[in-house]
Amino acid sequence: MNQSLALVAIVVRDYDEAIGFYTDKLGFTLVEDTYQSQQDKRWVVVKPKGDGQAGILLAKASSAHQDQYVGDQAGGRVFLFLQTDDFERDFHAYNQRGVTFIRPPKTAAYGTVAVFEDLYGNLWDLVEFN
Repeated sequence: MNQSLALVAIVVRDYDEAIGFYTDKLGFTLVEDTYQSQQDKRWVVVKPKGDGQAGILLAKASSAHQDQYVGDQAGGRVFLFLQTDDFERDFHAYNQRGVTFIRPPKTAAYGTVAVFEDLYGNLWDLVEFN
């Protein structure tokens, strides 16, 4: 058996503002932005630059129920882990682009990590593993 994680969906308020955050602030690549007329929605996929294959599906909330989870997809816990090969480079670049870090960098047994939030408040680890 050969499996891999392909996509993780993040519920967003607006496709274009989410695309802007992930591409302009985090430097991700816009992989696809296709209108799906049958469902009147867009299929929007972004992914970090690098060798990894997993991407993020930006899924616009389409109901009041879904809207209540925008920015709180993991109940206030760190939701996603963005691995980098150069923590200092990315930490400083993200700061310069206005990404909000809510926990400063720290060195742990596994590597260097800092917690930032996306445009809606979902928490991410920026981490360089040892």
